[in-house]
Amino acid sequence: MKVCFDTDLIVRYGGRGPRYTSYPTALQFNDTLTADDYRASAIASNTSGVPLSLYVHIPFCHSLCYYCGCNKIVTHNQARVDRYMEMLYREIDMQSELFDKGRKIEQLHFGGGTPTYLDSEQLDDLMAKLRSAFTFDESADREFSIEVDPRTVDEDSIRHLAELGFNRLSLGIQDFDPVVQEAVNRTQTTDDVLGLVLAARDAGFESISFDLIYGLPHQTAKSFDTTLDLVIGMRPDRLAVYNYAHLPRRFKGQRMINDEDIPSPEVKLEILHRTIDNLCDSGYVYIGMDHFALPDDELVLARANGTLQRNFQGYSTHRECDLVALGVSAIGSIGNVFAQNSVTTMEYETLIENGQLPIRKGIAVDDDDLLRADVIQALMCYDKLSFDEFGTQHNIDFRNYFATEIEHLRPLADDGLIELDQAGVEITQKGRLLLRSIAMVFDRYIDQAQNDNRFSKAI
Repeated sequence: MKVCFDTDLIVRYGGRGPRYTSYPTALQFNDTLTADDYRASAIASNTSGVPLSLYVHIPFCHSLCYYCGCNKIVTHNQARVDRYMEMLYREIDMQSELFDKGRKIEQLHFGGGTPTYLDSEQLDDLMAKLRSAFTFDESADREFSIEVDPRTVDEDSIRHLAELGFNRLSLGIQDFDPVVQEAVNRTQTTDDVLGLVLAARDAGFESISFDLIYGLPHQTAKSFDTTLDLVIGMRPDRLAVYNYAHLPRRFKGQRMINDEDIPSPEVKLEILHRTIDNLCDSGYVYIGMDHFALPDDELVLARANGTLQRNFQGYSTHRECDLVALGVSAIGSIGNVFAQNSVTTMEYETLIENGQLPIRKGIAVDDDDLLRADVIQALMCYDKLSFDEFGTQHNIDFRNYFATEIEHLRPLADDGLIELDQAGVEITQKGRLLLRSIAMVFDRYIDQAQNDNRFSKAI
C-alpha cells in the first residue's frame, strides 16, 4: 500500500507516543522484577524450544555526535574500555549458563554507542567468546548485524566484519550535507561511504542499511533532497529515516545545537513529504514507521507472508526468538518477561563483579498485555486486523473484549486514518504515517504517560 501525506491529519495526530518496539513499553518497567525472576524465566524458557537472539551493547564512542540520545560513553581511556569488556565477558558467562546449548542464535545485533569503536582484535575476542558460550546458527538463514560509524572503519575493516560472520550492515549516515555534518559534529565524506558500501557488497554482505535523520540543524528540503539523491545512488537495501527529537534538557550533547538552526515544523514536514515521495518513486517500499526497503528485501517479503515483527531493533523477520541482551542498559525479552540491565556502567560493572546478573528493572507481562501486544503488532506490521481471526486465534470475543477500544477507533475512522467495520480495522494510506497514534488506542498504560516527554513525536 502507498502512503498519502495529509498535512492536516499529521498536525492533529502526530503528537508524542511510543514506538512500540515492545509492549508494554520501557516506561512500564519497574524494579519489582528481579534478577531471580529473570533467571527463573530464562530456565523455564528452555522447554519452549524457540531459538535465541542476542543483542550486545557496546557503549563507547570516540567523539560526541550532538544529536545523539543513545546510552553512550565518549572516551579514549582504554583502561575504561578494558574493564567494561571484562565485565561483559562475565555477563556472557552468567547468561549462557541459563540457556540450553541446543537453542541456536539465529539473530545477533551489535549496537551502541559505536560497536566499531572496538578494534579488530577486540572484535575477534568478543565473537570468539560469544561462540564459545552460545551455539551460533552459521547457516545462510542467520541474521547477524552490526551498527557502523563510517568514520571508524575502512574497507579492510568491512571485510573483517564479514569474516567474523556478520552479514548485515547498518551505516549511520544521518546527512551528507557538510554544513549539517559540521553542526552536529559528525563529518564524513560521500566518497568514503561509497567505498564502504562497495567493499561490503564485495565482501558478501546480504543487506546494507542506512540511517538518516531529518530535522537536524541547517537542513532544508532542498539540501535533504541532495542527500537522498546520493543515498539512492548507492542503493542500500534498507533505509531508516528518523525524526530528530530536540530534547536538550534530557540529552546534554544536544545543548551544543543552536535552537534557531533547527528547521521549523513546516520545513520538517516538507522534508518528510519529499523524502517519502523520492524514495517510493525510486522503487523503495514503505514498510512502516520510519522504514523503507527494496522490493526484494526480506522485510518486504516478511510483510507479505505474515512473518514481520517489531522488536527493540525495529522491524525484523524472525518472529519466534527469545532475546538475550548483554551490556549496559540492554533490554531482553524471555518468555513473558522483559528485563533491562542497569543503565549506568558503574552499577552494571559493580553488580557483575559481585557475581550478580546486572538486571535492575523490567516487567512480567500478563495475559491482557500479550493480547494487546499482538493487536499492536498486527497494526504496526500489516496495517490491518480481522476481529474474527484474532478472536479465534486467542480464544476471545474481540468485539466484546475490546469494545471500549473499538469505540475509540471511530473518530479515527471519521477522520480517514482507518476503515472500521464489523469485520475489522484497516489502516488507510492517510493513516500509515500515524501508526503509533492508531496503536495507542490499544495501550492500557497510555493515560498514565501520554504527556510524558520521554516519548518522541510520531512525526
